[in-house]
Amino acid sequence: MVNKIEQDHQRFRQIVRGKIRKDLRRFLSRGEFIGREGKKAIAIPVHDIDLPTFRYGDNSGGVGMGEGEEGQPVGQPGDGAQHGGEQEGRHITEVDVTLEELADILAEELELPRIKPRGQHRVTTVRDKYSGIRPVGPASLRHFKRSYREALKRQLASGDYDPENPIIIPVRDDLRYRSWNEVKKPQSNAAIVYMMDVSGSMGDEQKELVRLEAFWIDTWLRRNYEGIESRYVVHDVRAAEVDKKTFFSLREDGGTRISSAFTLCRDLLREHYDPSDWNIYLFHFSDGDNSSESDNKACVGLLQDHLLPGSNMFGYCQVASAYGSGSFINVLGEAFPDGAADEDGPRLITSRVNGRDDIHDSLRTFFKQGR
Repeated sequence: MVNKIEQDHQRFRQIVRGKIRKDLRRFLSRGEFIGREGKKAIAIPVHDIDLPTFRYGDNSGGVGMGEGEEGQPVGQPGDGAQHGGEQEGRHITEVDVTLEELADILAEELELPRIKPRGQHRVTTVRDKYSGIRPVGPASLRHFKRSYREALKRQLASGDYDPENPIIIPVRDDLRYRSWNEVKKPQSNAAIVYMMDVSGSMGDEQKELVRLEAFWIDTWLRRNYEGIESRYVVHDVRAAEVDKKTFFSLREDGGTRISSAFTLCRDLLREHYDPSDWNIYLFHFSDGDNSSESDNKACVGLLQDHLLPGSNMFGYCQVASAYGSGSFINVLGEAFPDGAADEDGPRLITSRVNGRDDIHDSLRTFFKQGR
């Protein structure tokens, strides 16, 4: 019976995964998921899964019994003038899906390869490994077999063991307990630096697109790495590091100097993240408007000399805005026609997000190389 229930549960989960994959593009644009980011699981409404249930009714009367005249419609009072709707009903079931499982569905649908971490993994976690036995400890760690063995040895040595009546009674000195050692386990760690233009041309609509894209970027990278550190940089003509809440809510009203963000990012990496120990991911979000051609050249220099050599990937995401020039993506394309490629593919990857439906394709563009 247990095996049958488990099989049914697994089958249900497969159906749910299929429904989520089918509607993944729509789910990627749902902002309410982000509010549950701190939890391990989020609830997703899935349509057209009708769970079998018992439905109880009034069984006081027999078949064909009750008030009514011949020809009167059954099921509702009246003269029968009302008509039923012609649209198909939709059954909605909310299912809990872990972020890890959602990331796996994302990978299956977008055909994303798993990321191969690099670096020496200097940062470690400490875990307890139960690998020994000791004569003292809490009752919850008592080792029954070892305690029984010690009691048997004692009774054999003292001549108290009776093969005809083999009763083994442990005393306090016979008790043995599991012991543990602290084990240091290397982790595959990653640092993500999100940079965003918050000048006047980046409105609330653009920030919401950035917020959605950043959530799914974070979800996918956390599926591939055990340790993640995220840093947030905003800029107009000047750049500053902020917390996550400020990053997605701040709005300035001024010009744009993208090199200010790239310079601050370079300083963060120098101070905190050695490329030999960290897998570094850099993402910049902008509407493509920059202050001058000279600042475009400064950005190219910072990318070429500092940001690209030490990072797994630099992703530039250009969101559509009615006020931005949209030219910076072309600057990057001209400066790095091959995306500063190495043996694993391009390190500088660009994408355009004009609306929520483009997030699906943007994520695949960023991570299809498995960097």
